[in-house]
Amino acid sequence: MDSDRKLSPRLPGAALRRTTQIVAAALFGLACLAPGASAKSGQPVTSSSGVTYVSGGAGTEEIDQLRSMEKDFNLKMVFALTSGAYLAEVNVSIVDAANKVVLDTLAEGPWFLARLPPGTYQVNASYRTNVERRTVAVGAGTLSTVELHWPNE
Repeated sequence: MDSDRKLSPRLPGAALRRTTQIVAAALFGLACLAPGASAKSGQPVTSSSGVTYVSGGAGTEEIDQLRSMEKDFNLKMVFALTSGAYLAEVNVSIVDAANKVVLDTLAEGPWFLARLPPGTYQVNASYRTNVERRTVAVGAGTLSTVELHWPNE
């Protein structure tokens, strides 16, 4: 063997294409696991249905930030155990009067703000295996607040 010749692994064309396809499929699969509309805690997001929302409140600084944003939203939800301990990682689904899901997402913190068209909505919030449901009417210029509590763990 020639000592000046560099050895480098080379894949045949078909193997290279197959490896590229596998990597692309894996990356696409990871992207699909993420919610359709999500954001870092405390950052507003607009869902595909046009509903803008934000969640967070992991600390006093985030709560202050969300409190300053309340004027831009008409629905506020707060998630906690009956002991008063705040909860995060709550699945939130909001359904309009026509039974259409207008928002389905994961709340990253105990405070959740949404801007919905005026109307009456069914809010379904699930934490672990327990689901809390509320009917709430929201208006254009007022903030409706819903507190949801789950049994202590």
